[in-house]
Amino acid sequence: MSRLFMLLYSLIGPSLAGVGVIAVLTMGMVTLKPILVAAALGFALGLPAAWIVARRIADEAA
Repeated sequence: MSRLFMLLYSLIGPSLAGVGVIAVLTMGMVTLKPILVAAALGFALGLPAAWIVARRIADEAA
């Protein structure tokens, strides 16, 4: 499941980071700090999301 988790995180983390950055830019916050915080939060939120998805996929396969 570790490889599955890492594969999913490599897709989910950047996706959530991109959504966060786009949301921050849409709100008009164009300085570096809000953009970096949004990207970091997206990557951080990607960890539990990838773990949950990987666990559910592994449970279905078993």
